[in-house]
Amino acid sequence: MVDGIYPLTKLILEKYQPKEIISIDSSIEFISHAQQSIANPIVSFQVGLAEALEQESNSFDAVVSGIMLNFVAQPKTVIAEMIRVAKPGGCIGIFVWDYSKGMEMLRYFWDAAVELDSSAKEYDEGIRFPLCKEGQLESLVKAFDLKEVEAIPIVEKTVFKNFDDYWLPFLGNVGPAPSYAMNLKEKDKQKLQNRLREILPIEQDGSISLIAKAWAVKGTT
Repeated sequence: MVDGIYPLTKLILEKYQPKEIISIDSSIEFISHAQQSIANPIVSFQVGLAEALEQESNSFDAVVSGIMLNFVAQPKTVIAEMIRVAKPGGCIGIFVWDYSKGMEMLRYFWDAAVELDSSAKEYDEGIRFPLCKEGQLESLVKAFDLKEVEAIPIVEKTVFKNFDDYWLPFLGNVGPAPSYAMNLKEKDKQKLQNRLREILPIEQDGSISLIAKAWAVKGTT
């Protein structure tokens, strides 16, 4: 069972041989996209809340939460629900982006935005989500009665072919950074783009290589 929907479900299908996957998300739009992208009879997609899972207790061999724990008001409730539906000896896995430092795509964006507009701080995930900082997720999980708890960083390189490729994700309206960017006046948006061009590590060929870092914790019930 997973939160994080399409990418995580796809990865589990590729790397393992599960008998059944139940993928849950609170967004009907994300569920619809995942259903259209993954047509596998062992996968069931459901709209639901991680804080109040409808599944029976002691039902799953593994319960995974991907890049969503920062976005709920009561992360402890989510972890408690994950443990409840896991079988004895089952695996619990959680990972969140390191918005404070390691998610460089957003870190450069917010550093530039706050430099130009101090009110941007209220949207900055690195400030809003304390769980994204080193050691915080591990401390939260260790408050529960889990065995063999292990915390590791996950680091990937993300390469954008040019500035437009970097800027493209901010032109949508999903997430704090795109919403902030798209609500700027055109002149302020241009100022932000200009500042980003100045501070981003742009190579001679125009490409931009950045780090995407997440913190992951796993344990057994």
